Amino acid sequence: MLKKLFANNDDKAEMSFFDHLEDLRWHLVRSAFALVVFSGFGFAYGGWILDNVIFGPTNADFPSYIVLCKLGHWLGLSESLCITPAKIQFQNFKMTGQLMLQFKLAFVIGFICAFPYIFWEFWRFVKPALKENELKGARGAIFWVSFQFFLGICFAYFLMAPFTINFLASYTITDKAINQFFMDDYFDLITQIVLGLGLLFELPVLVFFLTKLGVLTPDFLRTYRRHAVVVILILAAIITPPDLVDQLIVFTPLYLLYEISIFISKKALRDREEKQLAKKAEPEEWS
Repeated sequence: MLKKLFANNDDKAEMSFFDHLEDLRWHLVRSAFALVVFSGFGFAYGGWILDNVIFGPTNADFPSYIVLCKLGHWLGLSESLCITPAKIQFQNFKMTGQLMLQFKLAFVIGFICAFPYIFWEFWRFVKPALKENELKGARGAIFWVSFQFFLGICFAYFLMAPFTINFLASYTITDKAINQFFMDDYFDLITQIVLGLGLLFELPVLVFFLTKLGVLTPDFLRTYRRHAVVVILILAAIITPPDLVDQLIVFTPLYLLYEISIFISKKALRDREEKQLAKKAEPEEWS
């Protein structure tokens, strides 16, 4: 595995195993430095980010609520798309609670902002091990991985997170209990949703590379399409209020993401088969 990873590297062909480890160490050091720098920014402006970004879905002037309400009026749906955020009371019972929250917030902000650079460092380390045809197939990898990551984050933050938070905050089974939440629980929930969807939106990119490696095929994705639809529907029903329109808003992009993955897998498989046929034809030309 290591020989394959370090093969086809003109600049580092003579490097030993420990030299490669040293090279990897510096990639990690630079990535960690970028993470620290952006985390410092998140720590310095933690109060503003917490009030306006993290707690944004709890405010009535959250952009998603305004846009959805206007969209509902434009479509003639009256107030069906208008959302009034649930009134949430946050609590902190730990002496170090707010300080630790600021550190966690700084780390999350640092990771999100530094993600393109971290992946670039990872790509610089792996790139020399790829063959010329593999490099052509992976052209634009840094852009597409970063684009899909931030697209998933935006989708999660502006759509999924508000629906989930309002549903859970307003859900009650008895009037004898009042919903009051720890800040840590709220922050952990919105972080899981945002980062989780950011990584989930990497599915097309992951499918592309797995197909190139021969691990995945479009037929496999088509065979389990119905299973995927059921899973996505259940997910949309859980994280949104019991309203068909809201569930479709969540379901549609996730399903399109799955269909896009099938198309990408099909194209990657076709390119892979064409290259294999070309390689088989080469000896015949010289015979």
